[in-house]
Amino acid sequence: MGALAVARLAIGSWISRAAPAAAVVALIAGCESAPVTGRNQLILLPESQDASMGLQAYQQIRQEEKISQDAELNRRVQEIGRQIAAVSGQPDWDWQFTVFDNPEPNAFALPGGKVGVYTGLFKVARNDAQLATVMAHEVAHAIARHGAERMSQGLLTQLGTAALGVAAGPAYADLAAQAATLGVILPYSRTQESEADEIGLMLMAEARYDPREAIKLWQNFEALGGQRPPEFLSTHPAEGTRIERLQALMPEAMEIYERRQAQS
Repeated sequence: MGALAVARLAIGSWISRAAPAAAVVALIAGCESAPVTGRNQLILLPESQDASMGLQAYQQIRQEEKISQDAELNRRVQEIGRQIAAVSGQPDWDWQFTVFDNPEPNAFALPGGKVGVYTGLFKVARNDAQLATVMAHEVAHAIARHGAERMSQGLLTQLGTAALGVAAGPAYADLAAQAATLGVILPYSRTQESEADEIGLMLMAEARYDPREAIKLWQNFEALGGQRPPEFLSTHPAEGTRIERLQALMPEAMEIYERRQAQS
């Protein structure tokens, strides 16, 4: 089982266990605001709980996935991770960064500040600033508590479709679940990905990594090719969409970067 599958399994298990109490929790839960963007978020569980779940999933992934022994790759990831965590607004979290020996050009974040980087990413991230783009994106997911937000949304969706099944029958519940995936869950995931791009861009600039390299990174991904689903069926924005968004945010990021460079 891959690292991301382990994380999804942990989320699914939590949703199943939490369902009976969800209606009560939803009534008393308050909205939170994502860092940098200020977007309102509904999160149904305390930070300590999702951090604990993130740590458990991370430990399991470290047991099941091969950890890279490449000293130079590990040094780069640790240094970049340390720099970004220091400006994340959560410097006291138990940040951990691990390089996994996996050819897929990918990385992941788990709640509480646990970040994995696959060795395959280094064929796309061709310098430290491009690597910082991905790592800052993953740190952004963690500090914005996107995992807890997804769990909360998944729980509410599950409750809604279950209630429809009781009222109108299983066939309608299945249709509602499909509609929720296309109309709510996938766009919601793309919102989080775009938000992590924005937060990550500002974090890498604050950590003195040239934000212009973020555009080059996504151009590298675009050139990598491979089959992808249509954007409306994907959990991630298309590379071209990401590049356009990053270009629009670049003046703000460059202002941060130049200010930080002047301070060094």
